[in-house]
Amino acid sequence: MLVGALPAVASAQSGLDGRVGRLESEMRAVQRKVFPNGQLLQPDVTAPVAPTEVPGAPASSAVVDLTARVTSLEQQLATLTGQVEQNGYQIRTLREQFEAYRRSTDAKLTAPVAAAPVDGSDPAPIASAPASRPLGGSNTVSGATRPAAAGPTVTDERAARLAALERPSSGDSAEDAYLYGYRLWQAKLYPEAQAQLKKTVADFPKSKRASYAQNLLGRAYLDDGKPSLASMAFYDNYKKMPDGERAPDSLLYLGQALVKLNKPADACKVYDELSDVYAGKLSAAMQADITRGRTAAKCK
Repeated sequence: MLVGALPAVASAQSGLDGRVGRLESEMRAVQRKVFPNGQLLQPDVTAPVAPTEVPGAPASSAVVDLTARVTSLEQQLATLTGQVEQNGYQIRTLREQFEAYRRSTDAKLTAPVAAAPVDGSDPAPIASAPASRPLGGSNTVSGATRPAAAGPTVTDERAARLAALERPSSGDSAEDAYLYGYRLWQAKLYPEAQAQLKKTVADFPKSKRASYAQNLLGRAYLDDGKPSLASMAFYDNYKKMPDGERAPDSLLYLGQALVKLNKPADACKVYDELSDVYAGKLSAAMQADITRGRTAAKCK
């Protein structure tokens, strides 16, 4: 009886050897995916308890050892396979997040102007500023003799120019804030004007002067040789305050800023947008400006 059991034991051992070899090969393949730097994990096999041997019976410890190795390898292979799947999912998620971020950034930099219906008539002239001069701006001004924190170095000459500007005091805070920004812009003190006009928009977002200040902010950037910042200021005025009195002006000057940025095709789209959205509400002077802008951009 015992002699007859030997072939069965040998056959079982041979079969287990084959499974062990196959599993070890598969695990090494999986490990190369999980650990591309060459680090490999060794099977964690707990030594089995030695069985009680019966005198004269063939030793079965080899079969027991192989069975334990097979079980351990199968468990580790399942763990590593799961890790590979998890890593793949994380990589796909990161790629999707990066692509979404890239698309969002590209859209912010090159987004076409979205149409927005508006009510109201053509912009009226400003009380103390020529209506033919559009508007634009930026941060806060600490005082008449100090520029914005990130502004230019204060020289005696610049300090004198700032001190010479009278701060309006009509009792209308929004009006006074805007007019002071306008005077800074008119004096070509562009960084200070940008700071003052930004502050005006932030402090009085519901005032009619918010549209004027945001538009003049863009013009201050444009005159300061910063067409990229100007384009964002103009677009924000149109997008956020389409009913504002200076929203059409912002589209007109947005077209000019885009031409300076070597984007004539986008400028043509802006001029189309201006003509479509504000059709019937544009003055003859504005229509003439659009025609000149389309010519400069070589629109079809």
